[in-house]
Amino acid sequence: MELSLQQRRKALLSKIPDIEQTLTVVRFLRTRRRKALGEEISDSENSDIEDSDELSEEEEEGEGSERKGKPKLKTLFELNDTLYAEAELEETDEVGIWLGANTMLMYPLAEAEQLLSDKLSAAKQSLKEVIEDLEWIREQVTVMEVNFARVHNWDVKRRRELKALSGTPTSALLTSGRKGEDSEDEKD
Repeated sequence: MELSLQQRRKALLSKIPDIEQTLTVVRFLRTRRRKALGEEISDSENSDIEDSDELSEEEEEGEGSERKGKPKLKTLFELNDTLYAEAELEETDEVGIWLGANTMLMYPLAEAEQLLSDKLSAAKQSLKEVIEDLEWIREQVTVMEVNFARVHNWDVKRRRELKALSGTPTSALLTSGRKGEDSEDEKD
């Protein structure tokens, strides 16, 4: 049981940073989209997007980005472990999220942010519960080990007392219950 909980904990610890990173990207795309549409953006959202947009805006100004009216987002796609391709993305209201089992669904940015926020909070809550369960199991293992030690010590003490009372070896006391009975080995 402890092993399965440790595996679950490890899986959650690797899943949570992935969800956080995906949520950060979706928030970035949503803020960027809202900025492109001219909507009000809070200072915290604006500061997040300004840091990543500085280079893109300088490049866009030099390339005459006003020809289409929409600012392009430059990004790198991983083709292999050490090979990346640069691409320009147009602003969109949707984002594709991998759900697993080779399944991707397109979500509107607001829904994607809500979905990922819910998944992140559920994963963090699950991790908290798994950690509590692991602590409880460790505590129970410790209690069980202490009880084993107490029973063993009690048995050792009992044998010593019996030996002291009878003056006979402990092995004779243990086999004394079979006096008068011939064992299978002795008959042959």
